[in-house]
Amino acid sequence: MRMTVTDEDLAIAAQNGDEQAFSSLIARQYDRLFRLCFRLTGAKAEAEDLTQDICAALPAKLASYKQQSKVTTWLYRVAVNAAHDRRRKQASHTRAADGWGDWEVNRQAAIAENADRADWLTTAMNALPNDLRDTLALVLDDMTHAETADILGISEGTVSWRLSEARKHLKTLKEKEDV
Repeated sequence: MRMTVTDEDLAIAAQNGDEQAFSSLIARQYDRLFRLCFRLTGAKAEAEDLTQDICAALPAKLASYKQQSKVTTWLYRVAVNAAHDRRRKQASHTRAADGWGDWEVNRQAAIAENADRADWLTTAMNALPNDLRDTLALVLDDMTHAETADILGISEGTVSWRLSEARKHLKTLKEKEDV
């Protein structure tokens, strides 16, 4: 009889210093984590950086995994928090860079050019407020409303409301483009 090792088993073993368990857990979850990071950031390079930062910080963060939820739910919460932290740092950097002249103008132009190359949904998601984008990204990554609510620390009703608002925003954006 063959036994299946769950993500939760791997997380517990990794908490206890099992490097092989940690490697296996990362191997199982990396693609899923990257997809979420891509949806949260809207750019491949940003998503790659964010995913790598999360993976590098995971050994220390595993101590906070208390087995009260699935590993994927806990990992998504870590990812959403890391994305929020990154956005705050970027906002601070942008404020500090104000007035840096041509360098900042060129950097902003490169960001805009990269966004133009993204597909419509990714670009449209970037136009959404952060709370709507985070909620939509999680649901698009096959999280249930309950799991999304748990990750974001909100009620399931709020998840439904945010999805409704995101749909309205996306519909309005599409209608403006079609005119």
